[in-house]
Parts: sequence; C-alpha cells; structure tokens
Amino acid sequence: MHTPTASTAPFTLAFWKEGRTHEQRAGYRGTAAEFGEIVLTAPLPRKYTPDRVVSEVRGPSVPTAVFETRGIHTEAADLPTLNRSVLRVGDAMVHLRRNRFGLTRRARALHFRYGGDHYRLRAVNRKQFVLVRRADDEDPGVSLTAKLSGIGGRKLVVRTAGRAVAADIVLVTLFAGVDRAPLTRSGAVRAALGRSTRLFAESQA
Repeated sequence: MHTPTASTAPFTLAFWKEGRTHEQRAGYRGTAAEFGEIVLTAPLPRKYTPDRVVSEVRGPSVPTAVFETRGIHTEAADLPTLNRSVLRVGDAMVHLRRNRFGLTRRARALHFRYGGDHYRLRAVNRKQFVLVRRADDEDPGVSLTAKLSGIGGRKLVVRTAGRAVAADIVLVTLFAGVDRAPLTRSGAVRAALGRSTRLFAESQA
C-alpha cells in the first residue's frame, strides 16, 4: 500500500564533482520538496569498485538504490550499462527485462517490478526519459519525466504527473546515472561502436 504525498512538486538536481583521478566523484544533487536531499553519484570511484561500474542514489528520507554492471565491457564504460546489470533498492534485488530487438522506443523499454509495483522506463531522446509506475487497485500510478538541461547537462529536472512515493523519486534519479542508449535502436548502435573503439584503443596503448 502506498502513502503518497498530496501532490508532488517538480524538482531540480545540479551537477557536482569533487576529488581527483581515481578518487573522483560526480553526479547530481539537490532537494525534492517532499523527500528532502537526494544525491546521485554516477559512478562511484572505480578505485572502490574494481571490475564493475556502479551508480548510487542516497538520501536521509529515501531508500538507497544501486545500479551495477559487471563484465569486460565495463572497462570502456563511463556509466553502468543495461547489459549484465543489477538493480538494488534497499535490501531488494530487482529483476530487469527488455526487448533488445524492439523496433520502437516503447518496445525497447525497460520493465521491472519493485515493492509489488510494475515500472516501465522508456527513452524520449538522449537527454530525456520517462519512468512510469503502472496503476493498480490501490493507486492510480504515476509518470515521472526526467530531462538533462543546460550546457553539458548541468541540471536534471524531474516533473511528475501523479503522486509519487520515495521509491519513484529514487528510481528516476538513479536512471540519470545509467547509460540508457540501448533504449533506442540508434543509441544502441552508437554505444556498441563507441565501446568497441575504446576497448581497441586501450588494448593498443
């Protein structure tokens, strides 16, 4: 059962970066009126996550969420990818599924279930995506639209249609720290070519 806020106001998170080289941390942080401080670190310093790429969302009033990718392809990844990935929210492991051969963005959407709720993540374009929690007998559901704006994507703006709960806020923020390219056919091709080129260049170094 949900205990949603009366209304969910839009919120904006600002880009941040600190530290040097292998200790560097970056991401987005700010305050959501109903949920307090939200901090996305994308990714965590590779020094502490060897052989994997990890993005994380934390906040004093929201569950911690982690998106992690393992495998040789992570050597050429700046963010966790949708391939060979693991999503955890609090103590729960979340199973992800998607149709890699879908012809439309809706068909290629990422689907998962958390806390008894069904979610769908789809791309609008490279800088904008929509997370939907499906309606059920207890709640009319919610749609959250996240968009990177400003020069170099210095801001993450999230707008909500419906009443959000803490898990919705954490999830939509976390996916801003994930490589969402495979959610579109053209993005999947670009991402694959980019990783191949980068891995080849590193192997020749």
